[in-house]
Amino acid sequence: MNVQIGDILTLKKKHPCGSVRWRVTRVGADFKLVCLGCGHELMLPRSRVEKNIKKIETGGDAP
Repeated sequence: MNVQIGDILTLKKKHPCGSVRWRVTRVGADFKLVCLGCGHELMLPRSRVEKNIKKIETGGDAP
């Protein structure tokens, strides 16, 4: 799956704040994601994130 830094991911499960959208800030064996609802940051293994992705919105050059 081609996920890059700055992309917005829509995941299957909601974050406790109610948001399902996350910005990718690090890519590798783990993904670092920032919740677009509350700003919470977390790191998850690539395999876990890739199986929960519903939609990828290309972020372009966004940091």
